[in-house]
Amino acid sequence: MKGQWSRERAWDWYDRHPWFRGCNFMGSDCANRIDQWQALGFEERMVTAERELKLVADTGFNTIRIIPEFIVWDQDHDGFMARFERYIATAWKYGISCMITFGNDCMPPKDEFWKPLQLGEQHFDWGYHGGRKHSQHQRHNQMGYHLLDEPELAARHYEWVREIIETYKNDERICFWDLYNEPGNAHREEVTLPHLVKFYEIAREIDPIQPVTSAVWRMHGENELCAAEQFVLENSDIVSYHNYGTYDENIAILRRLKRQGRPILNTEWLARMQHNTVEQMFPLFYLEKVGCYNWGFVAGKYQTYEPWNGIWQRWDEGGARDIDFKVWFHDLYRPNLHPYDPNEIELIRRYCKMADEDFAMAKGKES
Repeated sequence: MKGQWSRERAWDWYDRHPWFRGCNFMGSDCANRIDQWQALGFEERMVTAERELKLVADTGFNTIRIIPEFIVWDQDHDGFMARFERYIATAWKYGISCMITFGNDCMPPKDEFWKPLQLGEQHFDWGYHGGRKHSQHQRHNQMGYHLLDEPELAARHYEWVREIIETYKNDERICFWDLYNEPGNAHREEVTLPHLVKFYEIAREIDPIQPVTSAVWRMHGENELCAAEQFVLENSDIVSYHNYGTYDENIAILRRLKRQGRPILNTEWLARMQHNTVEQMFPLFYLEKVGCYNWGFVAGKYQTYEPWNGIWQRWDEGGARDIDFKVWFHDLYRPNLHPYDPNEIELIRRYCKMADEDFAMAKGKES
């Protein structure tokens, strides 16, 4: 079994590519990721997705982060694999590579509001981040529930991860394997670790041409990471993190992550209400050559322009007085495909153009 890439190999791979910049992508007419991947309505939603993927490229982005849905693969295997290929091919048609994310610890508890995921028509609530009144986007004191908690489904998850990586292990249209989203979140620290280790073991056995990563997500100052986060920090080929905090907070995090000696990605950012803005963060990522994926693209049914439900909880309790409720939380474009803020898009395009000129110049010197 192959092991973690050396720092030299990671940098060699990273430097052979233009600066990675993009977004977390789901078509605006999807209520959730079941909608994104299931057969019901897929052709109509693929029309929307292609229109918006073209806009991704027109914005200057060259990559997207997408999260496949396990239960669609589990209940409609062949259909899912065909639709997954359609998505990858359509993105690549516009010069967009895909980061693929598997596990996810941003999950609500199995409480009185919990409902099992099912294929078919997807319900959503207007006015709530993520399109759900009761969701993982609010504060919970109980551990989040994941299908991985069921032993027979855990084994199926391992098969899912293995099949997709094996299928695309030599495919340049895939740029990163993001094996687990925010491991240890939702009070799942110790529960998730064995599954996380297994995901990494599977990837190492397959030995894809793409680097493996998972993001640390609560690296504020010098606070300790949970065991799951420490594992990914020590075992990823390329280091990645999530942060929706201020410019100064991101500077501190990057200073700490640079100690790993590896390329760095921020795979979730942009929270205008919390002063994490395009104007400050995008130039920083360009200057530091940190690959970046903001959350959201075109505002739609998933409603991530709304604040997290947890922010409203804090407000109701007398907190969150530093939140700027006058601006959108995530997303870059309105439903009519006009920019939320044209100045943001002009800035993004300007820095993307600079990055491509930098890359062309570097390649010219090599030749």
